[in-house]
Amino acid sequence: MKRGAVAVAALAIVAVVGGSTAFTALSSDGGDGGARGDGLPPATESVRRGDLSDSAQADGTLGYESKRKINGATAGTLTWAPKGGSVVKRNGRLYAVDGRSVRLMYGSEPMYRTLKEGVEGADVRQFERNLADLGYTGFTVDDEFTGLTAAAVKRWQDANGAEETGTVGPEDVAFASGAVRVEGTVPAVGDRTAPGQPVLETTGSERVVTMKVDVAERGTVKEGEKVTVTLPDGEPAPGKVRSVGTSAEKGDDPAEDSPKISVTVALDDPDAVGALDQAPVTVELTGETREDVLHVPVEALLALPDKGYAVEVVEGDTSREVKVELGLFAQGRVEVSGGGLRAGTKVGVPEL
Repeated sequence: MKRGAVAVAALAIVAVVGGSTAFTALSSDGGDGGARGDGLPPATESVRRGDLSDSAQADGTLGYESKRKINGATAGTLTWAPKGGSVVKRNGRLYAVDGRSVRLMYGSEPMYRTLKEGVEGADVRQFERNLADLGYTGFTVDDEFTGLTAAAVKRWQDANGAEETGTVGPEDVAFASGAVRVEGTVPAVGDRTAPGQPVLETTGSERVVTMKVDVAERGTVKEGEKVTVTLPDGEPAPGKVRSVGTSAEKGDDPAEDSPKISVTVALDDPDAVGALDQAPVTVELTGETREDVLHVPVEALLALPDKGYAVEVVEGDTSREVKVELGLFAQGRVEVSGGGLRAGTKVGVPEL
């Protein structure tokens, strides 16, 4: 994850650069006004007042989520399948075996048995709810497949040009949580299919951005957080974080050992990104913003013996240590308060 800020984890890191330190350990008692005896710092920077935001950037991929394979229910010949990239919605044809169409319905319960008059269960309710959503009436949506349900099924079969049996099984219907996008067929049209063997490779129909971030950065990415996605053509696309993974796994780059978590971003207007798929994008994470605060370069911090922090205030040809309280770290700077600091005050920093 690429940050526009310098990430300081536990404030216990002493980075030695050209003989100076990012956090200098002092031998004094860390009082608020004691003058240093080793001369002025090699350089100074001004205390600034303004907004400080720990925004971050992450590399992502524009594509589709929820990849899955749809298995066949019967042995036969695959006689029809949709083209890759097609979106199939409720009651749409997923594929056909020996000329018999398998249609998509919405639900989480798999179609594992034949539904007919007298059968009861949650799968009956799920199928009846789909019939009702398609506009079929005359039955009650419940756990019981009645004669009234069978009559509605016959009307549904007639409308789809299927044999009017009043029963429905895995050879007629497959369930998914919503509309699916077909990535491709596993066997080609004309090839044989078998029960339990994949027929279609599908994804969800909605365009999303997926990315992986270091486990250590998980706290900076929150569900519902607004983000901006920069598309390959440079155009921005607003969105928000839909989900943040809880299981860590090794990243795709073998050179990186740090574990990663998956993050999914939903776009406010998925149709605006065109036909791009598996395209690299950049995600700007807003993060936390502190308004109208004093801040100094991270390099200005001095580590005190009591585990606190100070800055070296320079006034003319003298300097003094001022103990400060720290706030947000962002953009190579850190929020500070205390010690009578104000905007424009000069503080010491290592010479770069």
